[in-house]
Amino acid sequence: MNSNRASSGKSIFGLFLSNISLVTWIIIINFAVYLAEVTALLINPDYVNYFALNAGNILRGKYIWTLFTHMFSHVNFFHLFVNMFSLWFIGGFVEKIIGRKRFIWFYLIAGLFAGILSALLAGFFGFGIWAKIFGSPDIPMLGASGAIFGLVGLLAVLVPNARVYLIAGPLIAIIIGAIAGAFVSSPVFLGVIGFAVNLYIILSIVLMFSFNPKMRKIIVPIQMPFWILPIVAIVPLVIIGMFVFLPIGNVAHFGGLIAGLIYGTYLRIKYYKKVQMLRRMVR
Repeated sequence: MNSNRASSGKSIFGLFLSNISLVTWIIIINFAVYLAEVTALLINPDYVNYFALNAGNILRGKYIWTLFTHMFSHVNFFHLFVNMFSLWFIGGFVEKIIGRKRFIWFYLIAGLFAGILSALLAGFFGFGIWAKIFGSPDIPMLGASGAIFGLVGLLAVLVPNARVYLIAGPLIAIIIGAIAGAFVSSPVFLGVIGFAVNLYIILSIVLMFSFNPKMRKIIVPIQMPFWILPIVAIVPLVIIGMFVFLPIGNVAHFGGLIAGLIYGTYLRIKYYKKVQMLRRMVR
């Protein structure tokens, strides 16, 4: 009788775990890695090399595993929250239309490709003025956005006219803070700007869950079709980044996007009728 109960309990537990989406598991892993990362950095800041992708290290054959770990690591809680918020909505949709198995493999490959491209371009070309475009080989890179842009690229091909919201407010605030840091020398004024930017970002996180349309306008939601989203999310930042330093990995975003466009094109050709049906359902 005891063995039967154990078997039954195990089956129920296994069923519960199998019903959790892969997107949820990825989000859980990201939060767990973030906690481990914060703990490790409190012990020794140099431990960042075990989490973040550094082009110089990769080209020297060191910390190769960071090509994988960087896509589960984040700079701070806001960085983590924004990426996981995006993954929850975009990733959940992608997982449903391409299936669990295809989703996890594509997500990991897109993130790896984004990391490899970032390491190569930053390592070989990230010097002088080119560092503003390709990144510096000495600046660590981390975040799930490369893999997430892979999902965006996939949807841009499969359902290009489906509508999506870009939460532009926090991004604009970060850009304003970066521009101020480049042109303002007063520590007091920079402190005030930094405080205002962080306060607005915290407010934005709260307002993302607001049911009041007028309050949500504060975070500047911009509706657009999926095919425009990657253009709006990458091109302006590349242009601005040529004049001021932005803590944004544009090469990783572009690398993930390329992976998504390629895989999306493959799926569109192989499953043409299903893709056409999907487009009629999702407008």
